[in-house]
Parts: sequence; C-alpha cells; structure tokens
Amino acid sequence: MSFIWPPMLLSLALMPIGVLLYRAVDRRRHRLLALYGGPGRAQGSAGRLAGLRNRVPPALFLAGLVVMSVALARPQAVVALPKQEGTVILAFDVSASMAATDLAPTRMAAAKAAAEDFVTRQPSSISIGVVAFSDSGVSIQTPTTDQGSVIAAIDRLAPQKGTSLASGILASLNVIAIAEAGPYANNFYSNQSPAPTAAPTPTPVPSGFHAPAAIVLLTDGENNESPDPLAAAQTAADRGVRVYTVGIGSAAGTTVTVDGFQIHTQLDQATLQQISQVTGGTYYTASDAQGLRSIYDNLDTQLVIQPQMTEITALLAGMSLLLLIGGVLTSLLWLGRLL
Repeated sequence: MSFIWPPMLLSLALMPIGVLLYRAVDRRRHRLLALYGGPGRAQGSAGRLAGLRNRVPPALFLAGLVVMSVALARPQAVVALPKQEGTVILAFDVSASMAATDLAPTRMAAAKAAAEDFVTRQPSSISIGVVAFSDSGVSIQTPTTDQGSVIAAIDRLAPQKGTSLASGILASLNVIAIAEAGPYANNFYSNQSPAPTAAPTPTPVPSGFHAPAAIVLLTDGENNESPDPLAAAQTAADRGVRVYTVGIGSAAGTTVTVDGFQIHTQLDQATLQQISQVTGGTYYTASDAQGLRSIYDNLDTQLVIQPQMTEITALLAGMSLLLLIGGVLTSLLWLGRLL
C-alpha cells in the first residue's frame, strides 16, 4: 500500500494521547459515582460482561478514528479489476466505386457515417484501428482507445482506385499481429529492435478462436483486383479472426464516372456473405440503421483481470464511518451515554 498524502499519517500519533485522556475521564467518572453513591462494579460473570460492554464502544470509536486517519493520507493499493479488452479493425473500402450515389449522398459518406456511429458506441477499453484499401491495403490508424483519433482518420478517407478485398483483410490481419506483438516485435526494423525475421506460418485454429480481435470490412464488395478474397478470408479463419462484412450500396447499383469512363457498380452481397461465413462472422447492410450498431453485440471481447493501482480512500472512509457509528450506538444502548 502507498499513500498520496503520507504526512497525514502523523495524525496517528494523536491516538495514544486520546486513549490516555479517555482513561483519565473514565477514572474520574467512576470516582464521582463512588463519591455520590452510584452503583458499584458488578462481580463474577455479570461483572465480566459489564466490563466487556464498557470496553467495546470506545474500542470501536478508536478503530474508526485510526481508519479515518489512514484514509486522510489517501491510500493506494493494487486491485485486480475486471476489464473488457479487444481490438476491432475497421477495414474501409476507398475504391472509386465508393463514390457512387445509390446511397445518399454517396457510398463513401454513408460508410463514414455508419463507421463513426459504430466507433462512438464502443467502450473505452476497446482498441480500434483503421485500414484503407483499394487495389492495396494500408494502415491509416493503428489500434487505439482514442475515439477522436479514429474518427479523424475516417474523415480523411477519400475514393481512390480499384477494389481488392483480400488486401483489406490481409492488411488488417497484419495490423492485429503487430498490435498484439507489441512495439518491439521482430516483424519490423528500427534502431531499437533486432533485425527483422520472417513471420512463421500460423497453425490453423478453430473459426472465431481469436476472440479479442475482429475485422469489420466496410465495402460494396465488388472485387476487381487480385488476390482471391476468399483465400484471404480463409487466412483470417485459420488465425481464428472473425470478419464481419458490411455491405455499402444497393443490389441494383448505379453508374459512376472514373477517369472519363462510365462504369456500372452494384453491391456484391454474395461475396461478402461468403467471406463472413468462412470466418465465422456475420454479414450486415449499412442501409439497415440497426445493422452496424448490432455488430458489437456479436463481437467477442476478452474479459481480463488487470492489476491496477487504485485509490481506496472512499473504501476506508466508509469503514471508518461504520466503526464510528457502531461505537456511538453501542455506547448509547449499553452504557446509556455517549462514550
């Protein structure tokens, strides 16, 4: 145990003085009772019981004062607290087709609004990262519990080129691996870490086994770049990471102009449903107002017991108050006086 205001512990030195004063007052009370013909001390078992009752109230009151003095020093102790932990990667499609207007005002704007709503609903213990992908995938925001930084990263996104769903999934898996390995893992090079080493091939595990991490893939699902998105989904499944797919757009689709060419684009629900099915996740549509909100209800997080230095002043103050009240009540009930 440590203390924020240790000098307040000096108040404990006053306790022996208080005890001596109380005993002096108690002796004087008994002398006065004897002088004026008050009841004498009982003998035998009745006397022992009366003596015990005489000692309990002041003992409770003294214990309350001692605990209060310790509380004044603002004690801290290491307390094991339960905490929900997890990492969610928002893999964001920034391909040119996300500029389509079949979701007002655009697919991109609708996806941003849905994602930002999702972020603000998460508990502070959940780390959220942002990956952007078009024909390749790149980490825009490393996993963090700072929701403001996550929302700022989402706001910076804008439509780019083609769509490679596999790149989004694989980039997200890489972000999860780096975040969980820590800042000095051997999967990258810096002047503070050893030479990089090749990442081992993961051993397949049951689907959804890696509960503390999940990927939310926000896309229109219209894949036109290699590699195969279902193969990437299988990689995620082999690592036990669920992929929750969120369809942005309409099945009927619309026409967009890219580099002077008109291209018809529509939501590919079948591919997104297959990806989520392979990994043990769920498919949602962003056009459903409750769709994205319900994702977190299905995300598995990890309940951990985390030792944490916590101030316990309130706990000791409450104990002190109970002891003081106990001393006063027993004194009034047993002795007929206030100590």
